[in-house]
Amino acid sequence: MDHAATIAALVAVLNTSQLIIHLSLRQMQRNRARRLRHRRESLKSESGTELSETTSPSAQDMTLAMGHVDFVERRFWARETSTEWWDRIVLQVWDESQWLRNFRMRKGTFLELCELLSPALKRKDTRMRAALTVQKRVAIALWKLATPDSYRSVANHFGVGKSTVGVVVMQVAKAIVKVLLPKVVTLGNAQVIIDGFAAMGFPNCGGAIDGTHIPILGPDHQASQYINRKGYFS
Repeated sequence: MDHAATIAALVAVLNTSQLIIHLSLRQMQRNRARRLRHRRESLKSESGTELSETTSPSAQDMTLAMGHVDFVERRFWARETSTEWWDRIVLQVWDESQWLRNFRMRKGTFLELCELLSPALKRKDTRMRAALTVQKRVAIALWKLATPDSYRSVANHFGVGKSTVGVVVMQVAKAIVKVLLPKVVTLGNAQVIIDGFAAMGFPNCGGAIDGTHIPILGPDHQASQYINRKGYFS
């Protein structure tokens, strides 16, 4: 098929599609007018009130129809969750040892952290739902960072969605970097840390990485297979 024939075929298809759409719209209009006419006749027989003869609904038609239609209250749907564990068990029942084991900090330290991060994490309530409190946001982030739980597990613990957990963890991490990092890591504090290590016998030390060094000793007859010429394990 040459180019001209292809163009002609496409034009024919487009014209046919437009005709189908036009006929479908006209049929929909006729059906709507028929339904309105039947509804008007039904309302007339019930109320004995003369209604307008036009096919489009008038203000009187709508007023009469409103009296015969049961309205359904619209509401936002949300998956039912529970915050009983966080609101009652953790905040009211847990002691200091449980806070240390699970959040890696005492409750007093947690509350102080929430107060420092409140300006960056506080959100306003919306018409759809109440915003998560600063304490709950910080707790979600600490729980995710302190435990190997999945997003689904953390979400079930705190009664939120999985996506909410991911967003909250990032928000809290950014707030910590923005708010706390300039207050904790400064040149003045670094000098204090260096002086402290020097007093313990470690001069010119600004920090230490925790770890346990366990020597791995191979059998004497196989030592050459494990230690290279520089003395390191290969």
